[in-house]
Formats: sequence, structure tokens, C-alpha cells
Amino acid sequence: MTPLVTLAVLAAAITHAGWNAIAHHIKDQLLSFTLISGGGALIGLALALFAPLPAAGAWPYLVVSAGLHVGYMVLLMRSFTLGDFGQMYPIARGTAPLVVTVLAALFLDEVPGGWQLLGVAVACAGLTGMALWGIRGKGGAPQWPALLAAMGTGLAIAGYTVVDGVGVRASGTPIGYIAWLMVLEGVSIPAYALWTRRGALLPQLRPYAARGFLGAALSVGAYGLVLWAQTKAPLAPIAALRESSIIVGAAIGAFFFKERFGAPRIAAAALMAVGIGLMLRAG
Repeated sequence: MTPLVTLAVLAAAITHAGWNAIAHHIKDQLLSFTLISGGGALIGLALALFAPLPAAGAWPYLVVSAGLHVGYMVLLMRSFTLGDFGQMYPIARGTAPLVVTVLAALFLDEVPGGWQLLGVAVACAGLTGMALWGIRGKGGAPQWPALLAAMGTGLAIAGYTVVDGVGVRASGTPIGYIAWLMVLEGVSIPAYALWTRRGALLPQLRPYAARGFLGAALSVGAYGLVLWAQTKAPLAPIAALRESSIIVGAAIGAFFFKERFGAPRIAAAALMAVGIGLMLRAG
């Protein structure tokens, strides 16, 4: 984890929280993710014109990752529809580095040391606190569907993080890899939206086009930085540092969406941040 890699991942964390906030702000989540996914596909096509084609060994990973990304988008849409941004975002992002640590140890022989294991335990405590604080929302209604969607999002993130960590190393071209990944993953949600909304889709998209394409550009930039970093350092500390976006997301939820964060959520988010810091120290 050189200073340059660290700066790249921190920049990715900030831009990632930004595009997620844009996605949440557009209340019709299908329109939001149609613009972000479709915009990402267009950016990917533009990059593919100038970047080398990924090596043959990377394409199976690209296909699997594209499927995982589509699942991630669907679950993220669901969690943003059902819950507060300031709660759903930390849960989704906080789940990922814990699972990545386990998967990297099992499949890539990147075995965690004592500090990393301690970090996993502390982050798990924070994640549990963040989830339990929101089991009941307004009127005491259970919030399990939102929490399960957020945790499912985290599992999808962990899955594509490991797949892409191997795939981008095999590709020989991080830019080519991110370009084709954006193309492959970016067509499913717009195609579904076109099929369900038909002629009404374009008029519905028009008022949100500028925000949606800004979100797409931030999304491509954020993940491109992460993929480049994964060619330079082990996966677990990168995943941990990337989730410093939890703090950015919590701040966005409180200040821009006027969501009540409260002392219990602050304490839980702080525990998650400390755990992620310990995992990063291990890297």
C-alpha cells in the first residue's frame, strides 16, 4: 500500500459515496440506475476504443463480475428504496471488507494476520450495531427487508471485488478491463427499463439526465481507481480502505438528506471505521 495507491483508493471512496448519493436522491430508482448503468456503458465504449483489449484469461472473470454487478445494482436499488441512505450505505459497504478478507484467504492465499482478524471482529461489532439500531423504523414497523437487501449488496460487492481482483491482474490492462466491464454490466438495467416503461422511458429520464450521467462518471472513475489499485496491492487492505466511504456516506445522509443519525449509529459507524483501520494496518 504505497502512498499513491492509498490516495487512489481514498479518492475512489469519496467518489463512490458521491455517486451513491446521486442514485439515492433520484427517487425513482429504476430511472436512477438506468442513467448510471447506461451512462457507464457509454463511457466504457468510449474507453474501449482507446484501451488495449483484455487478455483472453480475463474474459471469464469479466462475465462473472458483470453478473455480480447487476445483482449488486438490483439489491442496492432495493435497499435505497426501503431504507435511509445513512444506514443502508454503511451496512452495504461495511459488510464487504469482512467477506473479502475471508474470500481472499480461502481462494488467493492472502491469509490475514492478527491485526486484520482483530479488525474483522471490531468491524463486525459495528456492523451488527448499525443493523440492530434500525430493526424497527417509524411506527415500530420491522425493517428486515431493507437490512437484508443492504447486507446482500455487501455480499455482492465482496464477490465482485475478489473476482475483479483476479481478473484485472490477468487482463494486462486495467483501463481495458474497466471499459469492458462497464459495457457488459451496463446494458441489463436500461434494457429492463425500456421493456417495462416502453415509450414513457425517455420523457421520464430527461429531467434527471445530467445528474444521472454525473453519477455514471463518478461510478466509472471510482471503480477504475480501485481496479488499478488491485494490481498493485493485496485485496483485503484495499477493500478495507475503500470502505472509508462509510464515513462520507454517513455525513451525506445527515447533512444533505436530513436523516437523523443519532448517537447509536455514530458509535456503530465509528466501530466499523476502527475495524477497517485495523484491517488496513495489517496490509
